[in-house]
Amino acid sequence: MKANINVQEILSNLKIESLNSIQEAALSADPAKDMILIAPTGSGKTLAFLLPVIKKLDTETKDIQVLIVCPSRELALQTENVFRSMKTGFKINTCYGGHSVQVEINNLTTPPAILIGTPGRLVHLLRKKAWSTGLIKTLILDEFDKSLEFGFQDDMIYLIDRIDKSAKRILTSATKAIEIPEFAGMRSPITLNLTEQKTAGVLSIKTVKSEGTDKLDALFRLLCYVGHESTLVFCNHRETVERISELLADKGLKHDIFHGKLEQDERERALLKLRNESIQILITTDLASRGLDIPEIKHIIHYQMPHTPEAFIHRNGRTARMFASGTAYFIMSEKEYLPEFITEGSEEMVLPETPKLPPKPDWETLYIAGGKKDKKAN
Repeated sequence: MKANINVQEILSNLKIESLNSIQEAALSADPAKDMILIAPTGSGKTLAFLLPVIKKLDTETKDIQVLIVCPSRELALQTENVFRSMKTGFKINTCYGGHSVQVEINNLTTPPAILIGTPGRLVHLLRKKAWSTGLIKTLILDEFDKSLEFGFQDDMIYLIDRIDKSAKRILTSATKAIEIPEFAGMRSPITLNLTEQKTAGVLSIKTVKSEGTDKLDALFRLLCYVGHESTLVFCNHRETVERISELLADKGLKHDIFHGKLEQDERERALLKLRNESIQILITTDLASRGLDIPEIKHIIHYQMPHTPEAFIHRNGRTARMFASGTAYFIMSEKEYLPEFITEGSEEMVLPETPKLPPKPDWETLYIAGGKKDKKAN
């Protein structure tokens, strides 16, 4: 028996007044057709693919009906949080690296209606026979191009080959120019592309000149200028993130960092502090450029130049989203030039010679560990 889904009740649970254009289009599309959903980060893609999926859930099926494959644990957890906030009554489980395998196996003893996971962990659990693909009716490949970029092609092929070819497929991406490989199994899909629609978001691009090759002083002065508002500083390497963090800490500028070598709880705490505004500055690699549940960002700083047009788009996609405005800054040494793919006009910015630290946030975030090990230690 199909689930009785009340869309207005779900929107109320999510504290959303109405569906946006991409969500309405996805909900009204032919449910029998495969779908490619292309929309920028922050446009509501997650809800857009979840709504038509839950309408197809069968309340009497006691096994996994929907598999959602995500390139990162952060995106998997974000999707799980959205689904739980919808309060549909269906069980959901999320599996990802850095989480206890045994806990996940125990959770899957009673199969969820929806299983979310990263490719490597899903394959590992499937080989252990912890879950079954036999009754899956919908396969969602979220941020598909990012999974390929992260090197998950073999794991994705392994998963897709074990799902019935008749299962509906939904593929999402924030990138317009995406090639769909044959192994994805898409059959004459409907394509919904929000990137072709114009929004009122306004992105200003400014350049900041730095003397010599070391741009740390210019970055510090720029952060003193804008750091009272939400700011992401993008670097190409985690070593650069760490080096910048040491400088800012020495100078008393409150911030946090985010990159792939941090422990999962460290990354989650950094994002939590950015969300609750106990920090305004996050130094990061391109890992934070897409697929994360973070608020609208006012300033994007490219400490190191993006290598590709896609990296440029996704970094800047964290600001000026939908109907907001934002600014992207490029810190440039004397021998650096803007990449050729940056065609927007830019304005050179002259910073104050004497920087003044921005005011500290109004509150701190305290992290209290309360697991079993901590209680035993006490």
